[in-house]
Amino acid sequence: MEHIRIYCKNNDTYYSVTPGTQLIDFVRETGYQGKYPVLAAYVDNKLKELGFPLYMAHSVEFIDISYPDGQRTYIRSLSFLLQKTVREMYKNYELVLDYSLPRGLYGELRKKDSEGSIPETVELSSEELAAVKKRMQELVSADLPFIKSKATNQDAVNLFLSHGQTDKAKLHKFIGNFFVSVYYLDGYGDTFYGPLLYSTGYLDKFDLVKYNCGFCLQSPSVQPPYDLPRVIYQEKLYEIFKESSDWYTILGAKNIISVNQIMACGMAPRAIQIAEALHERKYAAIADKIYARRDRVKLVLISGPSSSGKTTTSKRIALQLKIVGLNPVVIAMDNYFRNREDTPRDENGEYDFECLGAMDLEFLNRQLNYLFDGEEVELPKFNFAEGKRYFDGERIRLHPSDVLVMEGIHALNPALTSQIDEEKKFRIYASALTSLSIDENNAISTTDNRLLRRMVRDSNFRGISAEETILRWPSVRKGEYRNIFPYQENADIMFNSFLIYELPLLKHYAEPLLRRISPASAAYAESLRLLKFLSYIVELSPKEQGGIPPTSVMREFIGGSTFVY
Repeated sequence: MEHIRIYCKNNDTYYSVTPGTQLIDFVRETGYQGKYPVLAAYVDNKLKELGFPLYMAHSVEFIDISYPDGQRTYIRSLSFLLQKTVREMYKNYELVLDYSLPRGLYGELRKKDSEGSIPETVELSSEELAAVKKRMQELVSADLPFIKSKATNQDAVNLFLSHGQTDKAKLHKFIGNFFVSVYYLDGYGDTFYGPLLYSTGYLDKFDLVKYNCGFCLQSPSVQPPYDLPRVIYQEKLYEIFKESSDWYTILGAKNIISVNQIMACGMAPRAIQIAEALHERKYAAIADKIYARRDRVKLVLISGPSSSGKTTTSKRIALQLKIVGLNPVVIAMDNYFRNREDTPRDENGEYDFECLGAMDLEFLNRQLNYLFDGEEVELPKFNFAEGKRYFDGERIRLHPSDVLVMEGIHALNPALTSQIDEEKKFRIYASALTSLSIDENNAISTTDNRLLRRMVRDSNFRGISAEETILRWPSVRKGEYRNIFPYQENADIMFNSFLIYELPLLKHYAEPLLRRISPASAAYAESLRLLKFLSYIVELSPKEQGGIPPTSVMREFIGGSTFVY
């Protein structure tokens, strides 16, 4: 039998294999031993499960839990395992995986009323959750295969309806593909919008922890050494997700199919108006809280991860502060960098501009305290080309109605302003937190939403291609986990900058950018994943986009803002 030639990128070696060899067998043939078990592979830069057969010459790269696609494959498979278990133990309940938590997925069991209209949350006890976890562990020990098959769209819709997954059925009927990939676990079938692991035996790390009215489904951490992180209840984050869910109820939207229906029925202009009005109400509420503490608060600190809309958020809040009689004075945190030669270096010997040590904390705190004591100070400037601080004579003194506003990645870190009286500070955490879901069992990643925002902004205003944005994203994420996420609960208030219409909006801009990425690029697999996700969304037309206000946070990414950035 004629053999085929396969290149293994992990060890830079070519192999001759029999046509039809599955990837899992190819792993064994290569004798590859990575630091972590192989979970899936890129075949010609396309993500494939380990059951994928090789019939022609390919380039193959094995991926493990250290790859974002490895983590997503793990989470999809773990979600399916939980769904299978719940279906087995609680036949009359519906599993809903609502949104991503910093340390896992938030889920609930829901039981519909007799008419099947209003979902009711069913709170499981710690003992009941322990029993679910035990059954999941039994299925892991059994090492059951995840079996992929193709079904006609109608057969898939009928399958979802038989499981009570009406939202998933409506979505697939709406999209109308000819065929749907369906995975089966011990006879139970579903779809998860991406490859799964080879078998349940790979799911050796997970936990199920009670969390508010539901639970947190934990998978390995996204940071080395990829162990299970300790679950910390983050009340403020939970409340902002709950607030978002309430907003979606006002708009009549809870998942992609309902958003699609709003777009398809010509209701986009109304949805834009309501979404923006809800934002304006939140900005005003934040300004009111600051005003209520005006005798004490002299410093407003704003932080959030990349592409969360921090700049627009700070400008909109500043406008609201003016309305209530306060005068916001913006100080650029970037002007307090240390000179280049004094900047700490990372483990690779490169300057680490994102670490807190890159800031001249002593100088910053000294100037802030001078201002709060009524003294005049000369503000620094920073020349990034030369890596030097300089002064150009700009001096300020605070008046009774003035409030300093500072925005930056370290704003919520107590060490940034450790010498400032706590009562003088008001901290705001801004992010694009979506509790929208694709369907009942597939949450939309907040990270994906921000990546699409950044990709569009980079292309529109920074001359950076979608390919470059994708390749830089892991480094951005690493910095967020180190410098931003650990301090988000320090916020006095959280602002969710996500808008119900933004995924249909971003689709219009992001799809052409993603399609330009070459199949030979290391960003190609990610571009395919994002394109597949966007394929489930109805696009916002250019005419409908005209209804987006010039002060909207989305203008920061697509242009047309009346703010100067």
